[in-house]
Amino acid sequence: MTILDKIAERTFARVAERKLAHPTDELAEKCAVLCRGEPKFRDALCKDGLSFICEVKRASPSRGMISPDFPYLEIARDYEAGGADAVSCLTEPEWFLGSDEIFADVRREIGTPMLRKDFTVDEYQLYEARLLGADAVLLISSLLNTKTLSRYLEICDSLGLDALVEAHTEDEIASAVEAGARIIGVNNRNLKDFTVDFSNASRLRSLIPSGVVYVAESGVKSPEDVHALSEIGADAALIGEYLMKSADRKKILAELYRAAGKKFTTDDEN
Repeated sequence: MTILDKIAERTFARVAERKLAHPTDELAEKCAVLCRGEPKFRDALCKDGLSFICEVKRASPSRGMISPDFPYLEIARDYEAGGADAVSCLTEPEWFLGSDEIFADVRREIGTPMLRKDFTVDEYQLYEARLLGADAVLLISSLLNTKTLSRYLEICDSLGLDALVEAHTEDEIASAVEAGARIIGVNNRNLKDFTVDFSNASRLRSLIPSGVVYVAESGVKSPEDVHALSEIGADAALIGEYLMKSADRKKILAELYRAAGKKFTTDDEN
């Protein structure tokens, strides 16, 4: 059993427990009375040049503990002050040590569009995300067949959510395209063993249709990496550990923007 299989299995169990206390219909009814609004996540990634999705992440299966003290509100504020186009926040509790409570705290703290990053295996999680105030959810092609992806994308549309559909292979991209994904992320990390091949994003770039937002995920370790992603025509990059381990996240973000050919003036530079 791969790491991804284990995470998915535990996620199924976690969702099943939550359904006992609050059934899907109950969450759907609560969502129905919310002001739908227009999705903001995709628009944030459609600006000129490379956009950045900055991740709030305490741990991962590949790196273990990334941030032992984990001042997640400070991290989120730094991302927003540094000009992050969107913020990704982990809610998976066992391997990534995330939680809905952390997401909700960050959501109250910042106005930047937010991605709830979890391992979606049930439509229940889409309603959860909407109630948490998420602007987008993560859908992983290797966990969901094309028919399920399409159905989840329809639910997202009805809820006013964007969806980042993640792929790692040609077949997974084909499934995402067939399902109607409008944002496709090519993960340089193989979720089955968590190894990283930074060339994956470049190799699969040509498979992303025109009009679909292309996000390169994982493996960014330097401004040079960001420049390379900008050169291949990525619309956005999702960056986690590199920023999480930085002592000055706003400074690093400014360097990344310069590497992408953009300039963002932080409050510290005014």
